[in-house]
Amino acid sequence: QVQLVESGGGLVQAGGSLRLSCATSGIGFRRYAMGWLRQGLGKEHELVALVTADNKTYYGDSVRGRFTISRDNEKRTHDLQMTSLKPEDTAEYFCAAEYNDYALQKGKYTYRGQGTWVNVSS
Repeated sequence: QVQLVESGGGLVQAGGSLRLSCATSGIGFRRYAMGWLRQGLGKEHELVALVTADNKTYYGDSVRGRFTISRDNEKRTHDLQMTSLKPEDTAEYFCAAEYNDYALQKGKYTYRGQGTWVNVSS
C-alpha cells in the first residue's frame, strides 16, 4: 500500500518560516520525482517545487528564492523549507510522487498525501 504522510503545517505570521515533511512508503522512492503542490480555496492546484530522482530541483515562479525542497533517500522523506512566507502562500499543501519529472512539473502526479494546511496571517 502506497502512503505519503505530510507533517509540519500550521499558522504562521507573514515573514515567518515553516518546514513541511513528507514520509513515503510502498513505492521505490529513489526512482520517483517527489514534489509539493498546493491548492488555495477555490483555486486549482499548482506545483510549488519538485526534486527529481537525480536530485535536480524545480520551483514555481511564486516561491523561487523563498522555498527549498530536499530529499533523503535513506529516510524516504522529502521536505519543503518555506521562508519569507506571504499571506498568498496560504493553501493546503500536499506531497506527491510521480515517475515522470515532466508530468510532475505540469502538476500531474500518481500518488499524493492527504494534505496539510499552511495559514499565513498578515
